[in-house]
Amino acid sequence: MDQAAVPASASATTPAEPASTDPDAERAPRGFVLRLGLANFGLYSALLTPVIVTMALRVADVAPRNKESVLGLVLGVGAVLAVIANPLFGRLSDRTRSRFGRRRPWLVGGLLGGLLGLMVIAFIPAVPALVIGWAVVQTSFNAVYAALMATIPDQVPAAARGSASGAVGTGLTAAVLAGSGIAALSSDARVMFLLPAVLTVALVGWFVYKLDDRAPAGAPEPFSLKEFLGSFVFDPRRSPDFGWAWLTKFLVMFGSVAPMTYLAYYLPFRMGVSAAATASTVAVLVAAGYAVQSVTAAAGGRISDRFGRRKPFVISSGLIVAAGLALLAFAPDLTWIIVAQFVMSVGGGLFYAVDMALITHVLPDPDNAAKDLGVVNIANALPQSLMPMIAPFLLAIGGGGNYPLLFGVAAAAALVGSVLVTRIKGAQ
Repeated sequence: MDQAAVPASASATTPAEPASTDPDAERAPRGFVLRLGLANFGLYSALLTPVIVTMALRVADVAPRNKESVLGLVLGVGAVLAVIANPLFGRLSDRTRSRFGRRRPWLVGGLLGGLLGLMVIAFIPAVPALVIGWAVVQTSFNAVYAALMATIPDQVPAAARGSASGAVGTGLTAAVLAGSGIAALSSDARVMFLLPAVLTVALVGWFVYKLDDRAPAGAPEPFSLKEFLGSFVFDPRRSPDFGWAWLTKFLVMFGSVAPMTYLAYYLPFRMGVSAAATASTVAVLVAAGYAVQSVTAAAGGRISDRFGRRKPFVISSGLIVAAGLALLAFAPDLTWIIVAQFVMSVGGGLFYAVDMALITHVLPDPDNAAKDLGVVNIANALPQSLMPMIAPFLLAIGGGGNYPLLFGVAAAAALVGSVLVTRIKGAQ
C-alpha cells in the first residue's frame, strides 16, 4: 500500500529548487468522505430497514396466513437480483460515456428506480406488488451501490482510502440503528418505506450534485455476451491478489453472519431466556454492537491511513471476530454473551474500516472498477445465503442444538480469512 506523503528533507535539494509535496495529491476531494458516508447511510437505510424489520411487518399485514413463505419469496427474489445487478450495472457504469460522466447517470437512474419500487410496496397491498416492488428496489439500488463504490478508486488516492472505507462501514452500521428507529416510529407502511426513501434521495442526491464525475476518453468495446458473462467473474490466475482479497472477504463475512442470524435461537436454548425477553435482549445486543462497529470503523479507517497499511488491520479484524465467536460458543451466562458481542463488533468494525481500502488497491483493472467491486459484493452476499443452508446440518450433529459447532465453524472461517490476507503481495 502506498505510504502517506512525507515532506522531503530540505537538504535533499538546492535552495533554488526547494523540495515540496502537494498534500492534496494524497487526500480525497474536500468533503468527499463525509458525503460518501452520508450517501451510504441513506442508501443502506432504504435497503436494510426492510430486510431487518419493516418488510416482515408489511408482509404480515398483506398476507397474514402465510407470512413466512411470502417473506422468504420477497426477500429471496430480491437477494438473487442483487447479486446479479451489482456487477452487471457496475460493468455498464464502467462503459458509460456521457456528458454527465459515467457514474452519475447510474446513481440518478438507480435512485429514481428504487424510489418507485418503495412506493409500490408502500401503496399497493398485494403479494405480487411486494415481490415486484422489492425486486425493483434491489435492482435499482444495487446500481446505485455499484456506481457509488466505484467513486472511491475514481476520486480517492490509495493512501487516503482507509478513511473512505471507514465512512462506508460507518454508514452501513449507522443505517441499521436508524432502521430500527424508523420501524418504531409508525406501523403505517407509507412511513416505514417512504421515510428511508426520502433520506436516500436527499443524501445520495447531495452526493451526486457535488460529484466531479468525468467519463474517460474513447469509446468502449461493443457490449457482447462475453462482456455480459464477464461481469460476474474474474481470473484469479491473472489477478491473484484480488482473488485472495475476495476469498478473505467471503470467509470473514461468513463467520460474521452466524451470530446475527441465530442469536435469537441461541439465547433461549443455551441461557433459558424467555421468548418475551429474547426479543428485547437481541435488539439491545444488536443495537449496541452496531454502535460499537460504527465507532470502530470510523476510527480504524483514519488510523489505517496514518500508518499507510491495510493488511495488519484486516488480519487483526479476522482474529478478533474469531475470538468473539469462540467466546460466544462457550459463554456460560449472558454476561459473557455481551462480552462476546462487544468483541465481535470491534472486529467487524475494524474489518469494515479497511476492507474496501485494501480491495480497491488490488483491483484487476482500475478502468473497470465498478464491475470488479460488483464481483466483490458477491463475496458479501453469498455468506448470507449459504450460512442458513449449512447451519441446520451443523446444529443437528450430536443430537441437535450444537451451537458450539456452528459458532466454531464460523470462527474457523474468520480465522482462515485473516490468515489468507498474508497471501496478498501487492499491498501492505
